[in-house]
Amino acid sequence: MEDQELIALYWNREESALTETEEKYGPYCYAIAWNLLGDQQDSEECVSDTWLRAWQSIPPQRPLRLSLFLGKITRNLSLDRLRKRRAEKRGNGQGEVLLEELAECLPSPSSVSKIAEDRELASSINRFLHQLSSRDCHVFLARYWYGHTVKEISVSFAMTENNVKVCLHRTRNRLKLHLEKEGVIV
Repeated sequence: MEDQELIALYWNREESALTETEEKYGPYCYAIAWNLLGDQQDSEECVSDTWLRAWQSIPPQRPLRLSLFLGKITRNLSLDRLRKRRAEKRGNGQGEVLLEELAECLPSPSSVSKIAEDRELASSINRFLHQLSSRDCHVFLARYWYGHTVKEISVSFAMTENNVKVCLHRTRNRLKLHLEKEGVIV
């Protein structure tokens, strides 16, 4: 089923939208959750919560790319669950590593408290990503958006693991400089 047909089902409030969405995007969303959480039960719950959140969001929203819309919901739910785990001192999934790697170049959550500031940060990061080479951008997104391991990235991009680590390190440093130049407090 095409995305526009799925979105039409949501707009018409037909419950079949949920089963069709799960069939088409279930593995995709599960992979995002798993890469961040590393826990089957938590990943399954985040994916289930994704369907509920999509049901609540469509309408009024009409996503242009349903895969990105669902992926973002899953990622945000997974990160929320990861933060909860961190607060409870009981988790060690891949997401912990990702957040730690980015901590040096992104502002702390307490300094980005307003929605307007969040949007400006997202816009700044998007401008930065558009400046990168295609390979560097895809490697960065594979690691920090999709939560792939360095090994998975090295296989996907035919790079050595060390080359991936160097690429990510340099890109994080460039991101930090970019955010400083744009006036984002780091």
